[in-house]
Amino acid sequence: MNEHSRTTERETIGVDLGDRESELCVVDGSGEVVARTKAATTKAGLTKSLKRYPGSRVIIEVGTHSPWVSRHLEGLGHEVVVANAARVRRIAEMEDKSDKIDAELLARLGRVDVKILRPIKHRGEQVQRDRGLLRVRDELVRARSSLVTQARGIAKSLGERLPRCDAQNFAKRLGRDELGNLFPGLGTIIKSVAELTQQINVLDGEIEEVSRQRYPETARLRQITGVGPITALTYVVTIEDPNRFARSRDVGPYLGLRPKRRQSGKADPELRISKAGDPYLRRTLVQAAHYILGVHGPDTALRRFGERVKSRGGRSATKRAAVAVARKLAVLLHRLWVSGEKYEPQRGATQAAAA
Repeated sequence: MNEHSRTTERETIGVDLGDRESELCVVDGSGEVVARTKAATTKAGLTKSLKRYPGSRVIIEVGTHSPWVSRHLEGLGHEVVVANAARVRRIAEMEDKSDKIDAELLARLGRVDVKILRPIKHRGEQVQRDRGLLRVRDELVRARSSLVTQARGIAKSLGERLPRCDAQNFAKRLGRDELGNLFPGLGTIIKSVAELTQQINVLDGEIEEVSRQRYPETARLRQITGVGPITALTYVVTIEDPNRFARSRDVGPYLGLRPKRRQSGKADPELRISKAGDPYLRRTLVQAAHYILGVHGPDTALRRFGERVKSRGGRSATKRAAVAVARKLAVLLHRLWVSGEKYEPQRGATQAAAA
């Protein structure tokens, strides 16, 4: 980096993280760019480039490398701000695009007011590893569903229909009915689905064990019918610290389950949910909501709430009810977590029905 005299105020350093190499821009307390450089996107490379600026504020965008980079730089004594990438894009959408410009933009935004960047707090390393277990399972489930869908589509195009069953029992059902030769390649699909199901079952056992050993609080959340080990663990490792939220109701907006708002004058149109926050947890909660509203869901206050939303009719009434139940479920799970209360399925149902 270029030589410069240290100001009385600490520097703000914008780092545009690349897969192999990152661009750094250093802005001093008066807003002047005092240095630009590149650094290998490794612990050693970043340490070497930042050692001349101890205790600096470092601004990075959320991304693949941001979790370990933020933990490493905080360990070196820097204040690290992980900027919301969507927020930065909206602010800079009229600017020219280059790594140097991005690094300088991050530094200047971080110097003015970090709240503009909607900072993101990364999870601890162990929690991140445990989330990896859930992500692997999710990808296997998606792969299995894709194969089942493909098999049904090919059969339908040939004038055939495969028996109805869920993806988990697909291989067993078709094997029992000896349908492996219905069309070329179906036997391979059946075998692949069977192998994926076996691998998913193994991961399910590991998730149960991880939940029991490291996240005993998941047992409180599983009091709710429809919230199984996957949903409970996903919720806990995504939120990580329930005390981040002053009120349980704040969890809904955090997970993007609150409608967007574009109010102007007397106009206040009904918009779709924001879909901010973690998409996997949001999808998991919506799946749990569908179970609660489905034929196997017991009579609970949550179910009655969803049925009232659904009864209003209109387009996508079922989908809207599921999202509403998912939002209410997210709030309830947080409340059970922080309070340690016993879940009462009918709590509030009588008052709501009367209202």
